Amino acid sequence: MLRTSALGDQLGDLLGQSGVILFYLVIWGLVFAGTALFLGVFIPFITGDSLLFGAGLVAATNPNLSIAILAIGTGIAAFLGDQVGFLLGRRYGRGYLDRHGGRRTQAAIAKTESFYRKFGWWSVIIARFMPWARVFVPVIAGVGRMNYYKFLSSNLVGAVAWGTGMTLVGYYAASIPGVKNAAYVIAGFFIVASIIFGYRTWRSDRLETRAAATTNAEPEHTSGG
Repeated sequence: MLRTSALGDQLGDLLGQSGVILFYLVIWGLVFAGTALFLGVFIPFITGDSLLFGAGLVAATNPNLSIAILAIGTGIAAFLGDQVGFLLGRRYGRGYLDRHGGRRTQAAIAKTESFYRKFGWWSVIIARFMPWARVFVPVIAGVGRMNYYKFLSSNLVGAVAWGTGMTLVGYYAASIPGVKNAAYVIAGFFIVASIIFGYRTWRSDRLETRAAATTNAEPEHTSGG
């Protein structure tokens, strides 16, 4: 009887924590997918600084959330996302980049390539704080055959500085008078604004891609002899 009661208590605790676990998984999943699955191309803000800052704010106002687990997990997710991007670039080459997005995306890729050539090892770290570069630098580093261990070290530093650091910034920002009480409103604003901006970017890229495909499909007119 006591064993059954203890099991019931454990299941109850697990059920009560499911919302917390889901919160962790959503944050980590978005951070990972931002670079590993190119999600950051379409919704750069919801997978970037705003997400981490907002998550830190929420953690500061919810006693069930552990800022240590959230911040460390976010750093790991950021690290793994870039590792996947790097390996994809090394495996599939420049053609992998050419298949993504319309003119806006291709312009961002060209800009990122120049940025990578200029800063090298540091580009992986700096790019963490730049929405247009965050997604593409790992892949371009792979395409450029950057030494794996150099990328590994720069990725680790960048993931800790950005993934863990930005989450902690949001958490400690809640200690500022007025911020803690408005934490959910601020986080909600960031998320809604990110979704709207991301949809507009995705739609614009899709329309540009469709227009380019239509132009390429038009038959060439030749004059008859």
